[in-house]
Amino acid sequence: MTFAALPDLVLEPLVRAALMEDLGSYGDITTRTVIPAGTTYKARINARETAIVSGMQVASLAFRLVDQGLEIKTVIQDGTPCRAGDTLMEITGDAAAILSGERVALNLSGRLTGIATLTAALVAETKGTKARITCTRKTTPGLRIVEKQAVLHGGGFNHRYSLSDAILIKDNHIAAAGGIKAVLEATKSQASHMMKVEIEVDTLAQLEDVLSIGGADVVLLDNMSPDTLRRAVDMINGRLVSEASGNVKRETVAEIAATGVDYISSGALTHSYRTIDLGLDF
Repeated sequence: MTFAALPDLVLEPLVRAALMEDLGSYGDITTRTVIPAGTTYKARINARETAIVSGMQVASLAFRLVDQGLEIKTVIQDGTPCRAGDTLMEITGDAAAILSGERVALNLSGRLTGIATLTAALVAETKGTKARITCTRKTTPGLRIVEKQAVLHGGGFNHRYSLSDAILIKDNHIAAAGGIKAVLEATKSQASHMMKVEIEVDTLAQLEDVLSIGGADVVLLDNMSPDTLRRAVDMINGRLVSEASGNVKRETVAEIAATGVDYISSGALTHSYRTIDLGLDF
């Protein structure tokens, strides 16, 4: 599948910040000391293990922000499988510039490839069901946009990008506002007709209240057993979009998907992934 790249203008601030952190106040002093000025080289980002690639766009941007003159060729695009030994990207030009951008490019692409790979593993477990795997806002501060893009590269879907995207009423909102009826009546009277409303429930009794009161578009079924999820799906009967969350991991996701829920959200996609080993080889 081909994925549309995000505008470099959107990604540049986070990549630039990472480069400034790494280069410090005096730049790459090691490279400036030992690499003769004008030295050129060809380097490759190579995969050390099987994975789903993500982060090639930000890796390319990291090198280009150091030196616009570098020639960069992406060999394996974001969202594409790779195997150990595959070359993902070729970078040709000033050796010092390549070395100065290396760590930021690898830090970001290795982590994003880890997210895409974990997402793809969960998606594979849902095959044959209608369930879609989606991420949450449990992302690394400052990296949300690229981490959510990595979820897409792995075949998943995105939840809210920010608190302003949709109304998501959680248990603490319900407690603070005075109950399910209070929060749903508030959304009916105040929410824009363009704004989707999702509400979290922990029990079938709460779900019954949501269904009878109305005002929600999506219901978040939190930490329910597979048997309870099946009963919840039967109760909903297509009237709301259903989303399951809690205890979602590779060992449990197939059973959750089999209950008939529409979405399965997992914070683990962006907080418990394993960074994939990518290396820069001259």
